[in-house]
Order: sequence, then structure tokens, then C-alpha cells
Amino acid sequence: MKNFKVVCLGISIIFLSNLSFSQSPKIYSDSIKNEILALQYDVKEIQLNLSKAQPKLQIGIITATLGYAITIAGGQMLGRENDDLGQVLLYTGGAVGISGTVLLIDSFKYIGKAGGRGRKRAGN
Repeated sequence: MKNFKVVCLGISIIFLSNLSFSQSPKIYSDSIKNEILALQYDVKEIQLNLSKAQPKLQIGIITATLGYAITIAGGQMLGRENDDLGQVLLYTGGAVGISGTVLLIDSFKYIGKAGGRGRKRAGN
């Protein structure tokens, strides 16, 4: 009788351990693997687009700042003895500032791509 209890206990332990280590369905694990691969691809694409945007963004910020600083300097010269130079600086600074702003806006197209805007995912 004692051996019978030990055998029953051993069989029940083996049975319960097999239940706890049962395999998840292959479809479910493939789905998770595909989703992880898709997320890794998205992260790499975001990093690539942000690395493309960074130089244009920096150049745009510097150019716009310089242009608007020139505009301010030109505005300070208006109405004084260097009035003609002030007008030239106003127009030149405005043009440089606008071109810097255009560079900034142009760099945002990469940032928009990095965020996934304008792109539809297969699951949605």
C-alpha cells in the first residue's frame, strides 16, 4: 500500500509538471516574434530618420538665428547716420532668417517620417 501511494504521488507530480511546462501554440509565438521584428525595424527606421534630420535641423537653427540677429542689428541702425546700411541689413537678415526657417521646416519631414506619420501599418 505504501508503494502504491508513492507511485501515485510520483505520477501526479510528473503529470502536474508536464502541465506547467506545456508549450504555447506555435502560431502565438510566431506572432510575437513577427511583432518584435516589426518593432525592431521601426526603431531602426526612426533612428535613421532622426540621424538624417539632425544636421539639417542644426544648420537651420544656426542660419535662422544668424539671420534674425542681422535683422535686429539692421533695425537698430535705422534712423541714424548708417540708415542705408540698416536697410540693407534688414533685407539681408530677413532673407537669411527665412532661408534658415525653410531649412528647419525641411528637416521636420524626416522627423515626421520618424514618428510614422503618413504611413499605415499592416495591423491597423
